[in-house]
Amino acid sequence: MQRGRVCFVKNIILIGYMGCGKSTVGQCLAKMLDFTFVDTDAFIETQQQRTISDIFAIEGEEKFRQLETDLLKQLVKEGREQLVIATGGGMPLRSENRELLSKLGMVVYLKASPETIYDRVKNDTQRPLLQCDNPFAKIQEMIVQRAPVYQETAEHIVMVDTLAQEVVAEHILGIFQDNISKSQQRNGY
Repeated sequence: MQRGRVCFVKNIILIGYMGCGKSTVGQCLAKMLDFTFVDTDAFIETQQQRTISDIFAIEGEEKFRQLETDLLKQLVKEGREQLVIATGGGMPLRSENRELLSKLGMVVYLKASPETIYDRVKNDTQRPLLQCDNPFAKIQEMIVQRAPVYQETAEHIVMVDTLAQEVVAEHILGIFQDNISKSQQRNGY
């Protein structure tokens, strides 16, 4: 699914709920394009020298969200190109982050059903927002809350429930190449 904006694309940003495949698809896509892969969660963990679970437990979710915003500001300021960025699931929730994401490049929403998400993350104890009595209900609730924000933020939406992650990466690669071609035609290249 494509939304109207066509511009020269410097980077590809993957958004979506936890477990939708952002990191795996992102690594595959970066390899296809010979781009650098950046996982924002892993970057923050390395930078802070502790896990996201520890950041949540010690300083709270708001501190973690600020670290995400700071990272996006850094990436925009540096003007880096040829990145595939896999974001944390909550990153687009801040309006400031949505603006920063759109400045970085083409934003793609990897959309998955609650059932797919639950199947992928049910045994993962490193997800602080799912450490509750009923993780499936929490996933459903959060997807309902977040889906409109993801849709608003993304230029493209890719349904991932029934697709292998390599197929998703190839699909995004096609969208990316098409956007570059349209941009070059529009700018007379």
